[in-house]
Amino acid sequence: MIQTGLIQNAHSDLVTDASYDFYGLRLATCSLDQRIKIWRLDEANGTWSVEDDWKAHDAPVSKLSWAHPEFGSILASSSFDRTVKVWEQISPMGQPESQQNSINGTGSSQAQSSTGTTNSRWVERAVLTDARGTIRAAEFAPHQFGLKLATIATDNQLRIYECLEQPSLTTWQLSEELDVLALPNSISPSAHSRNHTVALATPTQTSATYDGAASASLVAQALQQGLQPPIPTSLRPGHGSREADGGWCISWCKDRYWGEIVATGCGINGIIKIIQLSPSRRPTSILTLDPTPTPQASSSEGTSTATPTQGDAVELPTPYAITSVAWAPSCGRSYHLIATGGRDGRVRIWRVTPADEPEHDDDDEGKWTATIVGDFDEHKTAVGRVEWNITGTILSSAGNDGRIRLWKATSGNVWRPAGSIGVEQNEETGQAENKDIDMEG
Repeated sequence: MIQTGLIQNAHSDLVTDASYDFYGLRLATCSLDQRIKIWRLDEANGTWSVEDDWKAHDAPVSKLSWAHPEFGSILASSSFDRTVKVWEQISPMGQPESQQNSINGTGSSQAQSSTGTTNSRWVERAVLTDARGTIRAAEFAPHQFGLKLATIATDNQLRIYECLEQPSLTTWQLSEELDVLALPNSISPSAHSRNHTVALATPTQTSATYDGAASASLVAQALQQGLQPPIPTSLRPGHGSREADGGWCISWCKDRYWGEIVATGCGINGIIKIIQLSPSRRPTSILTLDPTPTPQASSSEGTSTATPTQGDAVELPTPYAITSVAWAPSCGRSYHLIATGGRDGRVRIWRVTPADEPEHDDDDEGKWTATIVGDFDEHKTAVGRVEWNITGTILSSAGNDGRIRLWKATSGNVWRPAGSIGVEQNEETGQAENKDIDMEG
């Protein structure tokens, strides 16, 4: 069971992003109104009250990201004004909030006043201005790699920044800058390349042998859902070559064992590239997640051996931009789960298997593989955000249909819908009821 709540009139315009801090007790929101708000949860009654509110940029704010608390109370914001700003919460004495809490012997922020605000304030520590396009996403790296920040902009450049002066947070070095579209796509597996691997868009449902008939039934249901004809492309908005039809997103690999790896998508090509970062060499694309079947794969399914003419060319599905990507925490799994949401309304879950232990220094890439283990079309319209829970066992997705949908793996590792939440539910039942949603519904 999950409990829902509602923050009324959070912003004066559309909310573009919402991000919890490490402990889940504070929520940062941003909007087209160019403002950032920090909300704090009252654990006694489950209500949220605004703690801080300020104008952050000169254009709509696109994304927010909290740094790990070991670095302090730090927030990064990206904007359509082509800047990324780093903010730090400080006490009235001018000290970072984390240092002040240590001095006071407490591990929490100062008490709120009757107006719902604190005596602390957020200070702009750095402004990153390297982008030549609107910045659509920013995300701090896992804390094991230090205080690093990845950004992606409409100039298709992935930029990695590293803080050189952590106490002051004023000096950030642009350690990597690469054109994502210029990186070579992983070629077809038929070429047997050892340098790159492509993930085939073959929907598979992994079933455990001990589940017997139950697993077979679930797999049959999943396959039957996959045989249903999709809604024609012409009926789905969001396809085109304009910037407004594109998608720019990033997500870090949460497992430190594999090093610094980031999943990123940009533009309208509808693919995700898995990029490995290394201090000793240039970044490389080790895997491409492409849900569009290749011409070779499509033609091989037929029985005809005749050479296709121009009129008989295989018509491939029109790609839609990927608007969101989320890399799940591994939590001891031998594989990774990566979720994507696109303008075609589809939520896809990829099972990514890492490379084996490399035997040679030049043989440490090219063996990553991936298959689609979940492909859902319940939103029927563009998906704006996908996000995992802390254990990587439940996926949530938000779409333009006004609903947040939940997905989880059932017996036999078959991914199925686990319920949905709509704002209208809370408005109808009233905020006081805090309606529970049945995960099995």
